[in-house]
Amino acid sequence: MSAKESSNAALRYLNTGNTLQHAFGDVLSYFILLLIGILAFSIRIFSVIKYESVIHEFDPYFNYRVTQFLTKKGIYEFWNWFDDRTWYPLGRVIGGTVYPGLTLTAGSIWWLLNSLNIPLSVETACVFTAPIFSALASWATYLLTKEVKGAGAGLTAAFLLAMVPSYISRSVAGSYDNEAVAIFALIFTFGLYIKTLNTGSLFYATLNSLAYFYMVCSWGGYTFIINLIPMHVLLCVITGRYSSRLYIAYAPLVVLGTLLAASVPVVGFNAVMTSEHFASFLVFIIIQVVAFVYYIKGILSPKMFKVAVTLVVSVGLAVCCAVVAVLIALVASSPTKGWSGRSLSLLDPTYASKYIPIIASVSEHQPPTWPSYFMDINVLAFLVPAGIIACFLPLSDASSFVVLYIATSAYFSGVMVRLMLVLAPAACSTSGIALSEAFDVFTRSIKFQLPGVSKAEIDVGETSSAIAEEQNVAGKTEKPEETSKDRPSRKKKKEREHEEKPTKAKAEKKRLLALPLVATVVSLLLLVFLGAFYVLHCVWAAAEAYSAPSVVLSYRAHGRLHVFDDFREAYAWLRHNTDVNDKVASWWDYGYQTTAMANRTVIVDNNTWNNTHIATVGTAMSSPERAAWDIFHSLDVKYVFVIFGGLIGYPSDDINKFLWMVRIGGGVFPHIKEADYLKDGSYRIDSQATPTMLNCLMYKLSYYRFVETDGKAYDKVRRTEIGKKYFKLTHFEEVFTTHHWMVRIYKLKPPKNMIRGKTKKSKPKTSSRSSSRSGTKKKNPWH
Repeated sequence: MSAKESSNAALRYLNTGNTLQHAFGDVLSYFILLLIGILAFSIRIFSVIKYESVIHEFDPYFNYRVTQFLTKKGIYEFWNWFDDRTWYPLGRVIGGTVYPGLTLTAGSIWWLLNSLNIPLSVETACVFTAPIFSALASWATYLLTKEVKGAGAGLTAAFLLAMVPSYISRSVAGSYDNEAVAIFALIFTFGLYIKTLNTGSLFYATLNSLAYFYMVCSWGGYTFIINLIPMHVLLCVITGRYSSRLYIAYAPLVVLGTLLAASVPVVGFNAVMTSEHFASFLVFIIIQVVAFVYYIKGILSPKMFKVAVTLVVSVGLAVCCAVVAVLIALVASSPTKGWSGRSLSLLDPTYASKYIPIIASVSEHQPPTWPSYFMDINVLAFLVPAGIIACFLPLSDASSFVVLYIATSAYFSGVMVRLMLVLAPAACSTSGIALSEAFDVFTRSIKFQLPGVSKAEIDVGETSSAIAEEQNVAGKTEKPEETSKDRPSRKKKKEREHEEKPTKAKAEKKRLLALPLVATVVSLLLLVFLGAFYVLHCVWAAAEAYSAPSVVLSYRAHGRLHVFDDFREAYAWLRHNTDVNDKVASWWDYGYQTTAMANRTVIVDNNTWNNTHIATVGTAMSSPERAAWDIFHSLDVKYVFVIFGGLIGYPSDDINKFLWMVRIGGGVFPHIKEADYLKDGSYRIDSQATPTMLNCLMYKLSYYRFVETDGKAYDKVRRTEIGKKYFKLTHFEEVFTTHHWMVRIYKLKPPKNMIRGKTKKSKPKTSSRSSSRSGTKKKNPWH
C-alpha cells in the first residue's frame, strides 16, 4: 500500500469517529465550564460566610442606595432623580451622572427573582451580583482565548480568571461596584470582536456592538475598548493583514457602538466630542479608504488601478486632514485638549500630582509596587512572557490582538494600581495559552515514548491534529484578497491534493520536537506544583486578604477574633440622634456611606465632581477652629466627624490623609500653604510639629481628650506622643465617640455660646439682635 493510500485510509478511519469524539469533547468542555463558573462564584462568598451579607467599601453604598431608589420608584423616576441629600447646597442629578449598567443589572435580577416568587431583598441581590458576573467573566474568557488558540487554552484561561486575586478584590460578595459587571463586559466585547474577526459574521459584529453598549453603560473604562480595537485594526492594515473580516469586525462597532454610547446620559455627546474617541473615527476613515482600494483592485486593470489608487488616497488624505482640523478646532478651547483628567493621568503619570491633587489623593490611583503584581496575579507574571511567545507561533489576527492587549494593559497597570483589574484578563488569557501549549508539548512527548502505543496510531493522531490545526490557522490568517467566494475551484483541488505533504511533515516535525521522558515528567510535575501554589495563594487571598468589608474591621490576637464595628456604630448614632434635615460634614471619602447608612445630607461625597466644594471642606479642616466654624456654619453644617486610628493603630485615618486636604484646599484657596504644616519638610504631629498644624481643626478634632486614654497620648499609627495634649474646644463640642475611638462626632456650637467679653447695650430687643448679627457677620472666609 502506498503512502498516499495509507494516509487516506487513516483519514477515513478518523472521520468515522470524529463526530462522537467532538460531541464528547463538547459535553466535557461545557461540564468543565460549569464547574469553573461554580468555582468563580464560590470562592467569592468567603466574605458572607466569615462575616455577613453586607455591602463593602465606599462607592458600593451609593450604588446600593441608587438601586433601592430604582426598585421603589421605577426607571423613569430614576432617570429624573435630583438628589438633594448630597453636595449640599448644590445637589446632584443622579440619572445623568451615573453609569446605569450595574444598577439596572442588579435591579433586573431582583425583579426577575421576585417575579418568580423568590423573595429576595435588594441588598442581597446587590451583594451577590459580583460573584454571579465573575462566573460569566470566566466563560467570556473561555470564548476569547478559544478563538485565539483553541478550547484547551480557553478552559485553562477561564480557570485562571476564576481565581485570580486581582479580579477577586473587586468581585467578592458585597463589592457592589461598577467593575463587578464591567470586567465581564470588557472581556465579552473583546471575545466577540475576535469571533467576528475569525468568522466575518455580521451577526457577531452586531452582538459585539451590543456588548460594547453594555460596557459603556457600566464603566468609564469603556474608552480602553474604543482605543485598543482601533489600534489593532490599524496594526493589521499597516502589516498587510487587511481582510473583509477585519472590516466587518470594526465598521459596525464604530457606527452602531457610537450611536448606542451617545444614548447613555452620562456619556451623551462625549462619544463624539472628546479626544478619547477620536482615534476610532480616524481609523474608521482609514479602513474605508483601504476597503475601497481593495474593491477597485478587483474590478480595474492594473493601469487604471494605479490611477484610481492615486485619486482615492488623495481624497482619503484630504478627508483625514479635514476631520483632524475639525477635531482640533473642537478641542482647541479646552486646556486639556479634550482629554479628561483621568485619561491624562494615564498618559502622563505625573499629571495628576501636578494639576489634579484630588485624583492623586486616591490610594487606588497610585502606581503599584512590584509585590503588588505577585499579590494580584501571582505566578501569572512569569507565564505571561511564555504566552506572548506562543502567540507568535504562528501569529494570527486574533493572537496579535492578545499581544497588543497584554502590552497596553501592562503599561496602564504600572500607572494605576486600580488598573491591575484590566491586566488580569489579559494575563489569564496569555498564561492559559502558555500552559496549554506546554501541556501539549509534554503530553505529546510522553505519548511518543510510551512502549504500548504503535507508530501507526501516533501517526494517525498527529496527522489529524495537524490537519485540524492547519485549517484553523488558515481560517485566521486569510490573505486580504482571498475569501471563500473568490478562490477558484481548481485552486481548491490543488490544495487538497498537496495538503498531505505539509501535514505529514508537520506531524514528523512534532515527533522530532519530543522531549526526553524524564525531563517531560519533571516539567509536568513542576507545572502541577506551580498550579497548586497558584490555587493556594488565590484561596488565601479570597479568604483573608479581600473578604473583610471595610466597614467592619477585624484582627486575630492570642487566638481570639477582635471586631471593630465603629463605622456602623457612628452612622447608627447619626441616624437615631440627629434631625433628618441636619447637614453632616466630613472628608469626601465617607460621603456615600453617610448618605446611605445614616440617611443624612452631606456636603461632599465620593463622586468628586466639584473640586471647589471639596477644597472648601479641606480648607475648613486645615484652618484654625474659629475660621473652620465660619466655613461650616455658612454651609449650614450642624455636625462634623473625623476618622481617627491613633488608639487602635488604624492607618487609613484622617490624620494620614490630612496633607491631601491641605493640598486640595491650597489649590483653590492660596492662603492654605502646605509648607506651614511641615517641619523641615517632614509631616509631624509630635512636639516638633508646627503651630499651624497643632492649631488646625483636624488636629483638635482627632486628638481632643486623647491624653485621657493612656495618660501619654501615644499615637499607635504615627508611633509617637502627640505634641499638644491638653486643650479645649471653643466652637465645637464632642457629642459622640465610638467604642474604639475610630469615629469622633462633633457638633457646631450655636453663635450665642461663643460671644466672649461683650457688654450688653441698653437697646430695644430687636435692634440688639440686628446689631449683634451685623457685628458678627464677616466676609466669606474662602472668597
